[in-house]
Amino acid sequence: MSPLEIAAVIASILGVWLTAKRRMLCWPVNLLACALYFKLFLDVRLYADMALQAVFGAAILYGWVAWSRRTDDSGAVVVASLAPRHAIAALAAGAVGAVAIGWFTSRYTNAALPWADATLSSFSLVAQYWVARRHAANWLLWIVVDTLYVAMFVAKGLWPTAGLYLAMTILAAIGYRRWQAARRSELGSELA
Repeated sequence: MSPLEIAAVIASILGVWLTAKRRMLCWPVNLLACALYFKLFLDVRLYADMALQAVFGAAILYGWVAWSRRTDDSGAVVVASLAPRHAIAALAAGAVGAVAIGWFTSRYTNAALPWADATLSSFSLVAQYWVARRHAANWLLWIVVDTLYVAMFVAKGLWPTAGLYLAMTILAAIGYRRWQAARRSELGSELA
């Protein structure tokens, strides 16, 4: 456990909590968490997750702009529905990404867990895209991904980070409930 890992854990928990609450402040906090984890994953040779943090940085900037265009009167982001065909296409892209990243990192790097790292990284990108697009389904995918991340980080001895991902799994369940309730409320307001 390093000071870097502890700082990354704290920033990440705060960022996910703010995201679950649909607050714009989640974006700069999540950007800080990305930068901290980029360095940590470089140090422990989880290269796909390290690269994922760089991509997350770009996705965070995209999400920040996208969310700023769709907020309600209280400043909370408006939740959008996810069409089944878009969900299937995104999950298929996640699977293709997992195979491509896994193949590359297993052959051309000394990655510690190339296939697990690649798969979780690829589907994290799908979940992050869904966050930026304001889909409540992002939280369901995060629950699955974060649960599997717990096992990977335990295997790497990153106990605070494993604890973080366990906490993020719980926050994802809370986020899903909150976003579903907000969506129902928004639909009710539209029908009134």
